[in-house]
Amino acid sequence: MGPVSEPTRPRRRGRRARPAAALAVLFGIAAYVAVHQVTGSTGTPRCSVGSGDNRYEFTMDQASNAATISAVGTTRGLPERAVTIALATALQESALRNIEHGDRDSLGLFQQRPSQGWGTPEQIMDPVYASGKFYEGLEKVPGYSRLPLTVAAQKVQRSGFPQAYAKHEPDATLLSAALTGRSPAALRCTTGKADGRPGDPARVREELVRAFGEKAAPKTVTGGPSAGRSATEPPVLMVPVESEGPAGAGADERRGWELAQWAVARSEALRITEVSYGDLVWRAGEANGDWSKAPSAAAATGGAVRIRLAR
Repeated sequence: MGPVSEPTRPRRRGRRARPAAALAVLFGIAAYVAVHQVTGSTGTPRCSVGSGDNRYEFTMDQASNAATISAVGTTRGLPERAVTIALATALQESALRNIEHGDRDSLGLFQQRPSQGWGTPEQIMDPVYASGKFYEGLEKVPGYSRLPLTVAAQKVQRSGFPQAYAKHEPDATLLSAALTGRSPAALRCTTGKADGRPGDPARVREELVRAFGEKAAPKTVTGGPSAGRSATEPPVLMVPVESEGPAGAGADERRGWELAQWAVARSEALRITEVSYGDLVWRAGEANGDWSKAPSAAAATGGAVRIRLAR
């Protein structure tokens, strides 16, 4: 039976072909990365806070939910520590996703149960309502801000795994520092270019008021047909900055950054293409998702947060 050597030749050819195929794949990946760096394409929209080993990355949907949790807390006049506790809880319970399932009848960001008096399913699936109910429970915990995070969270949630909240404290701390405005320009989000769907000024105004109250209602809207201007001009909203707590050094600036980073976190859902505050600007479609120095004209916002929508 002579053909012993015949099977060996195809195997050798296969072994030689594999490195060539691998090299082709590597060259393809390198070309892809190079093209995307040149064109500014950002791939899947992502957000991040922190840097190096102390960095947390998450999706735009998670960013939107985190920003809502933070806004509801500060609007209630609660300290940053309360926001950190709430964010760590939602990270453990739902990974900051507004999910329609869970253990037994648990739902939403905090996995609250209608059968346990948290509200109706429709209410619990509303991130603003669910966040408010969590904070309502937290405010009833004496000295919660001085308790270990896992203890404070457990007194509200009554989870079967109370120690699980602790591992999320580092990420929650980074998030709360950015979203409460203590760390200016700390939230970086890479989003795609606008896909042709226009932003709705009325919806942005509604979401701002739901999260931050009437003080955050935009004072002016320019551009767009609603303002009697050409439809080719993108709508621009000017959001007033007025801190919720007692006036003090940096209070309004911190509130401004809270509003600005809320807008970035919710940019994909609300079709926001540009956010500027102070002398910095964030633009959708930028490859690194970072803030940059704004031109002098764009920086002249009169202390307000400037939000430009897709047209």
